[in-house]
Amino acid sequence: MKLPIYIADAFTRKLFGGNPAAVCPLQEWLPETVMQNLAAENNLSETAFIVQEDDHFRIRWFTPSTEVKLCGHATLASAHIFYTELGYSKPEIHFKSLSGLLKVAHKAENVYTLDFPANPPELITEIPEGLFEGLKIENAPVFKTSFDYMVLMPDQRSIENLQPDFASLAKVKARGVVTTARGHDVDFVSRCFYPQSGINEDPVTGSAHTIMVPYWAKELGKTTLSAAQLSKRKGFLECELKENRVLMSGQAITYLKGEYTI
Repeated sequence: MKLPIYIADAFTRKLFGGNPAAVCPLQEWLPETVMQNLAAENNLSETAFIVQEDDHFRIRWFTPSTEVKLCGHATLASAHIFYTELGYSKPEIHFKSLSGLLKVAHKAENVYTLDFPANPPELITEIPEGLFEGLKIENAPVFKTSFDYMVLMPDQRSIENLQPDFASLAKVKARGVVTTARGHDVDFVSRCFYPQSGINEDPVTGSAHTIMVPYWAKELGKTTLSAAQLSKRKGFLECELKENRVLMSGQAITYLKGEYTI
């Protein structure tokens, strides 16, 4: 059986930037073991599988090692593929997921706005094993959410200089670890590490911004924010906190379209 596959770079204006995601539209679900094996074979941070259900789509995301409950860049990449390759033309596309209803609006050519639930972090005092050791830092404010730990770093340079010990960081019992600080040319910057999920460093992480945007909106006293994720590939987002939702706008570009055989 031959099935279509696409790869798009999300949260970037140029090819080989941002975060690549595989997009696999399906007529019906494949067995979970097959989807997980395909994600491992793709060896990208996320592979999205999508099936149409009535007037919306059901989306699931797999890293090379596990299924996750929320992924921003692969949702943006999926919307991009539906609009540019699969003939979708409505102003907004709706995806149902393990994190509820996700909306993506097509704003302009290759520009999309994700509408995701906010995930405000809470300050904690009990530091999990492996966190500071993995980041190779002595101390910092640490926050917890339903997915990740978030570590507040002193400045952008400290984010840029991080050289994590991923074996130690993998001991942290969470989906992953988000590090963030105020930015030089944007409101805030970040780097995101997910060795627990088979991804040492994620290039651009939309779901992490559902954590950081509520924090920085309160800290900076404004609801519209610019963000940069300082991975090697880099990614840029325009964000807005709108009540209990986070809006994240970015671009995408198609890298590959083809088919796989199972």
